[in-house]
Amino acid sequence: MTIFNIISKIIGHINQKIAVVGITAGVVVAFVNVVARYLFDASFTWATELTIFSFLWSVFFAAAYCFKKDAHIAVTVVLDVVPSRIAKIMLLISHLVTFIFLCAVAYFGYKYLFVVIDLDEKSIDLWNTPMWIIYLVIPVSFSFGAYRVAERIHGILSTSHDKILKETEAEQVLADMGMGAKEHKDNENVKKLNEMVKEVEKKTGGLL
Repeated sequence: MTIFNIISKIIGHINQKIAVVGITAGVVVAFVNVVARYLFDASFTWATELTIFSFLWSVFFAAAYCFKKDAHIAVTVVLDVVPSRIAKIMLLISHLVTFIFLCAVAYFGYKYLFVVIDLDEKSIDLWNTPMWIIYLVIPVSFSFGAYRVAERIHGILSTSHDKILKETEAEQVLADMGMGAKEHKDNENVKKLNEMVKEVEKKTGGLL
């Protein structure tokens, strides 16, 4: 196992755990606060901020994890109609732009932490917690996302252009139903399903 595999596993583990813990903590705190407010006529002053920050961390790290699974929404209708060589170049360009954007946000998010530290900004409701700890989610999660995109770029570069495109989401759904279009091209029913898939993708712009 190479150092990059170890880093990848560590990042994946961190992303998953923070995403799960964050969303769970946010839901639990919000629920407890609502129960306390309506049943006992009481409320926790720190509950709102803790809920928001928990959701914030969960969303940012979940988004970083989605780069690993290539689960972010992408309109692939153009890639499906151009030659595979051009599709590979377009994929590289889009991932490079994404990588640069993520690195830029991570860098300026890191720089912003020093501004917050110099201002000694703290959360009033959340036990005077230094806000730089909360804002740390930006440089860390975006750095993780950038690393995942770098992995994708390496994967695209090392993959032949004729194998670069995955099955569309609609084709994956059919495959899960036991109706794999690519494996049964001679089947008349599957041919009709293929036509339906193309029609749906045409109308949805490749979003399904």
